[in-house]
Amino acid sequence: MTVRDALLALLDEESKYGYQLKAEFEAATGEAWSLNIGQVYSTLQRLERDGLVESLGPDSEGRERYELTAAGRAEGQAWFDKPVERTVAARDELPMKVLVAVATEVVAPGRVIATQRASTMTALQDATALKPQAVELAWRLHLDRLSLLAEAELRWLDLVEERLAAPGTTLVASFRSEPTESNLTEVPR
Repeated sequence: MTVRDALLALLDEESKYGYQLKAEFEAATGEAWSLNIGQVYSTLQRLERDGLVESLGPDSEGRERYELTAAGRAEGQAWFDKPVERTVAARDELPMKVLVAVATEVVAPGRVIATQRASTMTALQDATALKPQAVELAWRLHLDRLSLLAEAELRWLDLVEERLAAPGTTLVASFRSEPTESNLTEVPR
């Protein structure tokens, strides 16, 4: 999600001013994404430049209000209609760290896995502990997602350990010299 997309969605309800958009954005994301007010105004300027919002001028308290144009409403709806795509090439630091540990002899992969497992367990426990206090739906949904992601990460770490421990598993090709048939090994998948 981009701030741009979220602001278009929030403006679909009614005209709003910058700080109101900031507060509603943070509430809508379960306070998981703190937004800088400068980013709100620079995004609104770009949206206005692109013909997606228009300024209504200052309200009675001097706050600049913005509303969607027809093009902005269509753009916001298009964002909701388009699924979030995940690609195999998605980069995430944890798998990259584990893969590099497996590919090198710098550190034992098991050490990286154990360190991450402890951290992920703590994150899961923290999210679980906060759930009874979560009154707002957005915050509850965010905590549910954090819990499920932590559980999935723990399962992946277990799978990595299982694969590394499987008989006949070779780690990777040797990268310390030019590849030859004798120093290339396949990684089981």
